[in-house]
Amino acid sequence: MKKQDKTMDYTVKDVEFMRQAMNLAARGKGGVNPNPLVGAIIVKNDQIVAQGWHKHYGESHAEVNAFKDADENNIDVKGATMYVTLEPCSHYGKTPPCAVAIIERKISRVVIGQMDPNPIVGGRGIAMLKDAGIEVVCGVLEDELKYQNRIFLNYVQHKTPWVIMKTASTLDGKISTYSGDSRWVTDEPARKYVHELRNELQAIMVGVDTVIYDNPELTCRIDCEGRRNPIRIVVDSTCRIPLDSKILDTSEARTIIATTNKANQENIELLKQKGVEVILTKHSDGKVSLGDLMQRLGYLGIDGVLLEGGGTLNFSALEEGVVDEVMSFVAPKIIGGNGSMTSVAGKGINLMKDAINLSEIKVETIGNDILIRGLIIK
Repeated sequence: MKKQDKTMDYTVKDVEFMRQAMNLAARGKGGVNPNPLVGAIIVKNDQIVAQGWHKHYGESHAEVNAFKDADENNIDVKGATMYVTLEPCSHYGKTPPCAVAIIERKISRVVIGQMDPNPIVGGRGIAMLKDAGIEVVCGVLEDELKYQNRIFLNYVQHKTPWVIMKTASTLDGKISTYSGDSRWVTDEPARKYVHELRNELQAIMVGVDTVIYDNPELTCRIDCEGRRNPIRIVVDSTCRIPLDSKILDTSEARTIIATTNKANQENIELLKQKGVEVILTKHSDGKVSLGDLMQRLGYLGIDGVLLEGGGTLNFSALEEGVVDEVMSFVAPKIIGGNGSMTSVAGKGINLMKDAINLSEIKVETIGNDILIRGLIIK
C-alpha cells in the first residue's frame, strides 16, 4: 500500500480532540514514571466512542486501554480515527506494540501529538502505521505535550532527573519573618498544589538544615487515586542529620542521604541500620556535588526531583546548573526585615548581566497566591 504522509495536515477538530486526549494523559501523573504520560481517544463520526490513558508503569498503554473501553461498550472501531498524545510504540517491552494493535483493529487514521524520542521507538511506530496504509497526522499540540512530558523526555535523552525548584515567598521576597516564622507563607490552595507536585515527581530534595530546623516528613498529603509518597533526598555533606528526624522513618517512604567521604562514618552506619540509603558523591570543598548526585539518581531510575531547599541549597543547585524549571509562589503579603530569609541565598551573583534567566514564562493565580513558572535558560 502507498504510504500517506500528512504529518502537519490537521484541522480545528483534531486540535479539540487532541486536547481531550492530553487531559486524559494527565490522569496518569504519579503512576507511570519513568514512562510517559499518554492519553488516547477513538472518534467516529466526530463523536468520541472510546478512551484510555496510561495508568500505571508496566500496565497497558493508553491505546490498548482505549480498545478495552470500546470492547466493553460493544463499539466497532474499524475505520475510526485514533488520537494519541505520543507516537504509538513499535517494540515488545512490558506490553505488546501499540502500533500493531492499531493496525489489527483496522483504525483508518491516527493523529499523533508528538514523536517518541526514545531510540527504540523514534519514528518506527509511525512508519509501521503508514506501511499498513493508515493515514498519519503528527504534531498536533506538540509544544504543549512536550511540556506535559518534559520529565520523561529529559530522562530519555539525558538519563538524569528533571529538577523543579519550588519556592514560596512574600511580595517583598521573604520566606520567613526575622524571627524565623514561616508558617504559612502561602494559603491552602497553593500548598495543595505543591502536594500534587510531590505526587507527580518521584523524589523531593532538601538540605540538612531544613531537616534540622523544621523536622518535616516530606510526604504527599492529598486524597487522590494512586497517591504516593516521593522518595525523600537530604543533601547532608557531613552526615549530621539528627537520628530522630521524622524523615528517617522509612515506613512512610524511601529516604536517601546524599553525603561525601568527609561524613561521620559512625552516623552513616547508624542510618543504614534504620533502612536509609546513603549515596557518597564527589565533592568540592567538602560539599556534595549536585551534578554528580543527579547522575547517580538517574542511574537509580529517578526521573524527576522537586527541590524544596532553603536559600543555600537553592543557590548551589542553580550555580551547578542542575535546575531545569522554577515554580515560584508569591503571596500578597509584606513582612520586611533585614534578617528575614530569602528563597535563594548563598554567595549570589555579582553582576546583573550574569543573572540566571527564565524562558517560557507562565503566570497564574492559585487561590490568593501567584504562581510564576518558567524554564531555566542554559
